[in-house]
Amino acid sequence: MSTTPGAGLRRIPPIQCLLTFEALARLRSVTQTADELCVTPSAVSHRVKQLEQILGTRLFGRADFSLTTDGSAYLAHVREGLTALQRFPGMAANPTKRRLKIAVTPTFARAILIPRLRQFTEAYPEIDLALQVSIPLLDVVAEDADLVVRFGPGHYADMEHVEIARDIVTPLASPAFVREHGPFQRPEDLAEVPLLRSPLEPWRSWFDACGLDWPAPAEGSQFNDVGLMCDAAAAGMGVALVRLKLGLPWLEQGLLVRLFDIDAPSPHAHYLCWRTGTMDRWECAAFAEWLHRTMT
Repeated sequence: MSTTPGAGLRRIPPIQCLLTFEALARLRSVTQTADELCVTPSAVSHRVKQLEQILGTRLFGRADFSLTTDGSAYLAHVREGLTALQRFPGMAANPTKRRLKIAVTPTFARAILIPRLRQFTEAYPEIDLALQVSIPLLDVVAEDADLVVRFGPGHYADMEHVEIARDIVTPLASPAFVREHGPFQRPEDLAEVPLLRSPLEPWRSWFDACGLDWPAPAEGSQFNDVGLMCDAAAAGMGVALVRLKLGLPWLEQGLLVRLFDIDAPSPHAHYLCWRTGTMDRWECAAFAEWLHRTMT
């Protein structure tokens, strides 16, 4: 039985449509795109509409030609493909890598990002990552970064952002602490033990979930890093209110244990943030797409 060559394969968009899409995403101007490609403005609009019809999705959202979520993801693939087409047989690969600077909160980096990061570096060997530490809530970054992982309430008027991780909190303590101060059978059993404090995770959220009309603890050791607070709890300094995803390494190693089967939603979450125009760079869009995919 004969078959038509290419039957069943998805249609590949015309190269002129891909070139126009990349240029318009980069320049954000129909006129400038038309000048660069030596075509008329109407041709630019026609090519973009043709590409959107082929893909079955909108690539540009607003009148300023900002990309939709699908547009940002597709732009990374288009730029990767166009770069590959520019390489000729026998040509040495371009030794210049794309450098991507990411600022990330410490415990999120150790507990969540680093264990997964090899997947990204293997998928994108042409990207060199430079990780630096940002301080949660204060959003202090060592130097200018391309992408920033922030932890907080999510009200960031200075940057575009998307939520990447939300979690629940529960009290954790070391097994030795439990043996010394336990047993812990009811939330009220915490009344006479030291509670470790952090502005990152206010105790009021968990007290409310338990129906306890207790004020937030005003005394005791305080930490602005969840990892340091977990280390302190593992050393027997007290009970820490910890997000389960971030506390997982300590739980898996048996350094900390749960005290109750009562959880509360954290009032804060992790967000990936960037300045307008950053996602025009394919390496930034590629990392954002990968992080969203690996976190779901």
